[in-house]
Amino acid sequence: MVKQKTIKTEVSLTGVGLHTGKEVTMTFKPAPVNNGFTFVRVDLEGHPVVEADANYVVNTQRGTNLEKLGVKIQTPEHVLAALVGCDLDNVIIELNASELPIMDGSSKYFVQALEEAGVEEQNTKRNVYVVKEVISFTDEESGSEILIMPSDQYCVTTMVDFGTKILGTQNATMKSISEFKNEISQSRTFSFLHELESLLENGLIKGGDLNNAIVYVDKEISAATMENLKVAFGKEDINVKSNGILDNLTLHYPNEAARHKLLDVVGDLALIGTKIQGKVIANKPGHFVNTQFAKKMAKIIKIEQRNYVPVFDLNQEPLMDIHKIMAVLPHRPPFLLIDRIIEMSESHVVGMKNVTMNENFFVGHFPEAPVMPGVLIVEAMAQTGGILVLSTVPDPENYLTYFMKIDNVKFKQKVLPGDTLIFKCDLITPIRRGICHMQANAYANGKLVAEAELMAQIARKQ
Repeated sequence: MVKQKTIKTEVSLTGVGLHTGKEVTMTFKPAPVNNGFTFVRVDLEGHPVVEADANYVVNTQRGTNLEKLGVKIQTPEHVLAALVGCDLDNVIIELNASELPIMDGSSKYFVQALEEAGVEEQNTKRNVYVVKEVISFTDEESGSEILIMPSDQYCVTTMVDFGTKILGTQNATMKSISEFKNEISQSRTFSFLHELESLLENGLIKGGDLNNAIVYVDKEISAATMENLKVAFGKEDINVKSNGILDNLTLHYPNEAARHKLLDVVGDLALIGTKIQGKVIANKPGHFVNTQFAKKMAKIIKIEQRNYVPVFDLNQEPLMDIHKIMAVLPHRPPFLLIDRIIEMSESHVVGMKNVTMNENFFVGHFPEAPVMPGVLIVEAMAQTGGILVLSTVPDPENYLTYFMKIDNVKFKQKVLPGDTLIFKCDLITPIRRGICHMQANAYANGKLVAEAELMAQIARKQ
């Protein structure tokens, strides 16, 4: 079981936003399990939070832009790529402006900061979506396409064709996320001269300089344009190298443009909100096609998770039979509502109940059309979770379990005599001071029948 990861300590960086030119301080902070990546605008009243969620993408002109309830986060893709590239799951990113710092136009400095903060493993299983069939998205207008296919790990290939002699066709591949730091993270953003002229005329890239972008010269530079570039970048002289780029820097790789496009794909697909196991192939990727694909993936994953039913072998010998359960739980028939414990770990437990016509509650609960009461399904899920929390003490027979909170209860299907109920409880947060906070699901006949978020506490018998 691969566990979720966050950082050990907080770490800050200061830079300027590429488009706004505003100085911004960004702080990475440790986050609890299942938090994901969240941005916090500390410069705004109430410190509003914007989750790294594809559904909040509002604009992909010159970068990916998020907005939630009027709160904006601009160009987060290089930071998100670094978070994924460092194999993290849960991090809070505090900002005192809307746009993240551009730094040198790559993810290098973000990776260095995250490594400085250190990695901490958390006591909850990592959620990974395993791709089982090809999923694709095509932008008919641009001809850009991105797809994902089954693979034994997360890997990405990008193929770019800019239709210019100076850059032409390039490819880049990341065989596993472990290659991100050394092969991808220092690949810098780039622009063509004709784009640069337009951006400068429209008052954009105020934070740009010749140290955070590769500029490919795809046209003849007029004397007027050359003077404008000198003013914009504060340089006394600007020249074009033999390889067709401005003389501000030296390429790290011959295919640095394709590698940066791969970096952008990794960052934009972080907006899916779930780790992915699959091979991504992106042809002429860009922020629009990347984020549209991320939205499609997020929707597919949400539907599958909602309809997902775990499979357990009910013929195998149980971890705990009814006698072992009664040695742990204080409940007794007719209020003992689980028959077996099938499996258990530090963070989850699975129980089972055979629902028969002999249940005493059927005597009064719709006797002509017997249906198991929803409250008893919730109680059965709680008893299953009680086994997990009581397993943390050496003398469970001396403790009782009490509800503290029940949230987000939903009943999806009726439970009838003859059904076999499976209860699966997963910890939302680690058990502390006898308090257990879990997500509980009940399944029958291959369907989710009930779900709830439960919190309970064990207390020693008086």
